[in-house]
Amino acid sequence: MTKASTSGDPGNAPVAGEDGLKAGLKNRHLSMIAIGGVIGAGLFVGSGSGIAAAGPGILLSYALVGAMVVFVMRMLGEMAAANPTSGSFSAYADRALGRWAGFTIGWLYWFFWVVVLAVEATAGAAILEGWIPAVPQWAWALIVMVVLTATNLASVSSYGEFEFWFAGIKVVAIAAFIVIGGLAVFGVLPGSDNPGAGFDYLTSHGGFLPNGPGAILTGVLMVVFSFMGSEIVTLAAGESEDPQRAVRQATNSVIWRIAVFYLGSILVVVSLLPWDSKTITEKGSYVAALDSIGIPHAGQVMNVIVLTAVLSCLNSGLYTASRMAFSLGKRGDAPKAFAVVNKRGVPQAAILGSVVFGFVSVIFNYVWPDTVFKFLLNSSGAIALFVWLVICITQLKFRGIIKREMPERHFVKMWLFPYLTWATIGMITFVLGYMVYDGGDNREQVLLSTLLGLIVLAIGLVLDKRRKNAAKAAGQ
Repeated sequence: MTKASTSGDPGNAPVAGEDGLKAGLKNRHLSMIAIGGVIGAGLFVGSGSGIAAAGPGILLSYALVGAMVVFVMRMLGEMAAANPTSGSFSAYADRALGRWAGFTIGWLYWFFWVVVLAVEATAGAAILEGWIPAVPQWAWALIVMVVLTATNLASVSSYGEFEFWFAGIKVVAIAAFIVIGGLAVFGVLPGSDNPGAGFDYLTSHGGFLPNGPGAILTGVLMVVFSFMGSEIVTLAAGESEDPQRAVRQATNSVIWRIAVFYLGSILVVVSLLPWDSKTITEKGSYVAALDSIGIPHAGQVMNVIVLTAVLSCLNSGLYTASRMAFSLGKRGDAPKAFAVVNKRGVPQAAILGSVVFGFVSVIFNYVWPDTVFKFLLNSSGAIALFVWLVICITQLKFRGIIKREMPERHFVKMWLFPYLTWATIGMITFVLGYMVYDGGDNREQVLLSTLLGLIVLAIGLVLDKRRKNAAKAAGQ
């Protein structure tokens, strides 16, 4: 069991935990990682298509997915508060369900994030090339990856400091958007070009559900993946000064974070503009809203914020992938080199191994975007939902482990256990089933992700059987 050492004086040098990782993340780092973790670039970039599909009813789509994430985070928080570790849900699945489960979900999660590295590096490079076209896009992608790799290699506190400021910019930007947009909605913003219609636009263009109730589910499929990243704080908690406190705060605050940043900002958008306004899909929902108010250079302002979100996702993705690889190495499910930390308490081999795959994925994105890279993208598409599903199933058994072995650490408890846990399992399963029913890219993502999952599971089962046979032979 991983237990990060704590320091009574935050000013002291980070102390190495039992696994060699240093508790270099301060409480302010963890707090901002928790807040910023739910704000991905998908919120800024992808919300426009969701609004176009579901109309104002997209608010219900966000609310449904938000509730699902709140429940999953509560379950994960229960386990992480009792046993903070860099392996998080993979380590808990290992212990509660079996080595095969921890192996499978750990490697799938690692794969998801290294593919995300390529997606975000390419997205960031496209924005930077638009500003400085003399530098080609591939060079910008390389520069971004190198800089953030160096940051993660330096120390965990460097990652924390970068993420603190990246997340801070996102939080301030959305808070300002909600305040300014909210004033404009009611026509009290000085100098606004938008007269303000209050909440009339929520029902005036075909009603609250102009495309019917079924569009809510379509909206769910379009917004669900923008929530991925909420669980990062539980991986980072193992390298913090006070893991239990950090997890409690992150778990307890997830409700208002989702309510404010997601529902609050989208409510402002659909209140400032009719849902069927072409500018929402052409410019993006936030840019269209800012343009309607008359904010100068709204597109460039939003590009800066999106770039910050992209860099934040890259930074956290590299950190998360490397810590999962480190945990797998510690448990004997990855090369032993991944479990070695250098004198700065950083798993150097795990970081480099993760970023190499990320670099290769970037190359695939430029050379074979419609074949190899599309396969990688689709085969990782449903992994977020698999992770949430495994967290739920693990928590059903891990509650008993906590009660038996560490009852004094049962600080966070899942509400209405086990009924709400089973309800969440049902919700996630339904979303996966609806993705298959919906067809197109959604079906392909579920089927390819399932195929990849079965391959990794088969490897995990074979390795698990070999270990048991070896242990049995050694005992004879």
